[in-house]
Amino acid sequence: MTVRPPLAAYAYLATSMALVGSYVGLSKLLIAAFPVFLLAWLRFGIAALAMLHWLRPAPGDAPLSAHDRVLLFWESFLGNFLFSICMLYGVALSSAVSAGVVMAAIPAVVAIQSRVFLGERITRRVALAIACAAAGITLLALVRATDAAEASARPAWQSALGHLLLLGAVICEASYVVIGKRLATRVSPSRISALINLWGLALVTPFGFWQAASYEFVRVPASTWALLVFYSLAASVATVWLWMRGQRHVPAARAGVFTVMLPIAAALVGITVLGEPFGAAHGAAFVLALAGLLLATWPDRGGRPVSAP
Repeated sequence: MTVRPPLAAYAYLATSMALVGSYVGLSKLLIAAFPVFLLAWLRFGIAALAMLHWLRPAPGDAPLSAHDRVLLFWESFLGNFLFSICMLYGVALSSAVSAGVVMAAIPAVVAIQSRVFLGERITRRVALAIACAAAGITLLALVRATDAAEASARPAWQSALGHLLLLGAVICEASYVVIGKRLATRVSPSRISALINLWGLALVTPFGFWQAASYEFVRVPASTWALLVFYSLAASVATVWLWMRGQRHVPAARAGVFTVMLPIAAALVGITVLGEPFGAAHGAAFVLALAGLLLATWPDRGGRPVSAP
């Protein structure tokens, strides 16, 4: 007899992904206040202070080998450093709604990379999910802003570049997931998070210092600092804790279904908080992206998930 996971576990997973989507959307407000590299530097720095206690090896952790250390570097370089830069610049040049649609392609890209690097099989359903994600992103790239003021303020090439950067963030995040599969068997998830956050802090520090030297911190209101703290803790601490807490009772692959909350939350923040336009073309692209997301992660009849991030 299969024991049904408690509803609280599902709530932890859904809340984790909703937080990811919300900080992707709200990052547009922070980009208006901080230069991108300075914002990334502050985020990693705040998170590093919050995760100091995660640096200690957990019971059962094996000593870090040279191979583990190399993987931790690439995990941080791709999944933290490059992901943050591509995501922040991508949102700045496009919109939170666009980020939600493009980020919905993460499971499909994970499936492709898992096939290439881990030898995992891509089923017909996952192939269809990849096609849906590609169609959603293509449709989004063809969408032109219906608001005249927005159209005049941002040339078409900037939106196209923003979408490409968001797609780059998706590839980086998928790489993070694939590399993490190799690390997770030897190092605890919390320690992985703390170590790669430190690498991210080290990588972005020279650029952060450069932008901080000419930045007027006294002009930043308290509300923006509060949003920065939320962004930092949500991105590096809370989402990890909630996800791992939920996975105590839910198989990791099945938990991937809850990534559907990421694009939904990002789009909702864009529409309700940032006042971004959401037309029929955006809706069609969003539906295609969500269809691909669910096809890639929903369990088959035997209860085995097709794919999971």
